[in-house]
Amino acid sequence: MVAPVTFLLVDGENIDGVLGQILGHRPEPNERPRWDRVAGAAASWGSAPLKSYFFINATSGLIPGPFIQAIRSHGYTPVLLSGPGKVVDDAIVATLGEIGRRHGSVVLASHDADFAPALEQLLDHGHRVALACFTEYVAGQLLNRHDLELLDLERDMHAFLDDVVLPRVRIIPIDEFDPRALLGSAGLA
Repeated sequence: MVAPVTFLLVDGENIDGVLGQILGHRPEPNERPRWDRVAGAAASWGSAPLKSYFFINATSGLIPGPFIQAIRSHGYTPVLLSGPGKVVDDAIVATLGEIGRRHGSVVLASHDADFAPALEQLLDHGHRVALACFTEYVAGQLLNRHDLELLDLERDMHAFLDDVVLPRVRIIPIDEFDPRALLGSAGLA
């Protein structure tokens, strides 16, 4: 029998696009997730050897050399795809289907509703599945399952540099509300 594996699949365009929405501009290099931290958090979550894959749309024909080198240095296998349509989504759905025939858990870094049927199938067959995401941007179709775990990239996975605080608008559970953080130093003498 093959030993279980934790698979980390990153939908790079989706994560970058949502981060751009949060920031209100295209993310600068220091504002992007530290992919080594994401892999470390996924490895801790999974309790099995980690296999990390970073899916990139390369339909333009250009290979982002420095970025490929960087993610490879953090243990990711780059998956560069080209063709018509949603090549990254299609490849991730196919990969999730193949994982369904294996032993292992999955961390998918994305917010995209296109993955809901494939994730539901994994969950229905007893796989442990998590989304690495900004929880307030997860597609509603993905939130229908109580057994789908959410790993917030900022709060749970600590994927950003310590001096980066994202300007997020989210629902705060009352037991986490801190009026000091809300008011800051305003009105202090």
